[in-house]
Amino acid sequence: MMIPVTIGILAVQGAFIEHKQMLESLGARCIELRNKADLAVPLDGLVLPGGESTVQGRILREESMFEILQQEIKDGLPVLATCAGMILLADHLSNDQASYFRTLPVTVRRNAYGRQLSSFITTASVKGIGSVRMNFIRAPYIEAVEPGVNVLSVVDGHIVAVSYKNQLALSFHPEVGQDTRIHEFFLDRVCQRKVQ
Repeated sequence: MMIPVTIGILAVQGAFIEHKQMLESLGARCIELRNKADLAVPLDGLVLPGGESTVQGRILREESMFEILQQEIKDGLPVLATCAGMILLADHLSNDQASYFRTLPVTVRRNAYGRQLSSFITTASVKGIGSVRMNFIRAPYIEAVEPGVNVLSVVDGHIVAVSYKNQLALSFHPEVGQDTRIHEFFLDRVCQRKVQ
């Protein structure tokens, strides 16, 4: 049994419920983050879910959560970011002028697969986990990484999963389906930091 941890899940828009259900099934306490008051509870980890990064970024600022979470991430708070969450973390977007937290030194392409292949499922290896079924939904991918970024998975020549210090970013949606190994991997990182 893992040590008790509290995970904040950005719940302003997007696919946050599935993350919450999966993490709670693994024994984590989860808090939905909708405004600054929700950040009063000390967090051991953070989930930035899929959805619409532009909307999420705007609400983060409107609700005065942006600077607080950005600093928490810079200070080492473990993060699991999926799809739009990866866009929020990215230092650069190759096809968009916008930028958000800029804590992950990668260049991301938004909606990289285009409308024709906007959603698909494949299976590929993730370093440290094994073969994983991956659901891509209007997904981004990483075009370039800076030194220190650990590439965890590549699909069709495109980087779709990386880790960097406390951050774990994925193009796909591990919360879809029954495989909990990605979330277990994330919780292991959370627990390791908490006991340090």
